[in-house]
Amino acid sequence: MRAVVQRVSGASVSVDGEVVGKIEGEGLCVLVGVTHQDTPEKAAQLARKLWSVRILRDEKSCSDLDAPLLVVSQFTLYGDARKGRRPTWNAAAPGEVAEPLVDEVVARLRELGARVESGRFGASMQVSLTNDGPFTVLLEV
Repeated sequence: MRAVVQRVSGASVSVDGEVVGKIEGEGLCVLVGVTHQDTPEKAAQLARKLWSVRILRDEKSCSDLDAPLLVVSQFTLYGDARKGRRPTWNAAAPGEVAEPLVDEVVARLRELGARVESGRFGASMQVSLTNDGPFTVLLEV
């Protein structure tokens, strides 16, 4: 699993003009990509990492500050544009594999005590955020 994690001061995701997920204040906006070899165990590992990674103010984590997370699925994180002018998506898991694993990340975060909002899998989403820093990291498990 691959995640682009951005420290934000607020973020939201909309589908067809309707806000389907929103966090306010300090937190993390997380774009999650799934590949073919990913498992529920990797989803749990990613959730633990997101909950405990110390990238918020004063080197705190979401668990330290009870900061919210907005989790959005994004298959394009496994795009490959090294050859030609068009990316290929061969490394991205198909929806029937990826969707339950993204849901597992969200469920595991909630089990840990996190406040989590999410996008709508497979939908055309518009993500708005205020990147605080700016601060962006790539996590892979």
